[in-house]
Amino acid sequence: MRSLQSSRFEWIAGPVLALTLFPEACRGAPSIEVAGAYFPAWLSCALVAVVGAVLARAAMVVTGLAQVMPFQLFVCISIGLLAAALVWVAWIGL
Repeated sequence: MRSLQSSRFEWIAGPVLALTLFPEACRGAPSIEVAGAYFPAWLSCALVAVVGAVLARAAMVVTGLAQVMPFQLFVCISIGLLAAALVWVAWIGL
């Protein structure tokens, strides 16, 4: 009969061993160079999200959708997040 301690070791050792076999995460964070300094790529994608949300809000006001569309905040945030995710996938990759 196996002891409880050996089964706990096997339960923890499996995922740890699997993580060591995939050194993909050891590349470091994707970054961009701006004026000689390195900034994380997620920061630029966050700026794209804010710009996308503001543009979506402006488009809704201009077209008149702001008068009839419920939950405008959630719609604008979703559009901004979608724009940021598309930029991330196109620029950095999966």
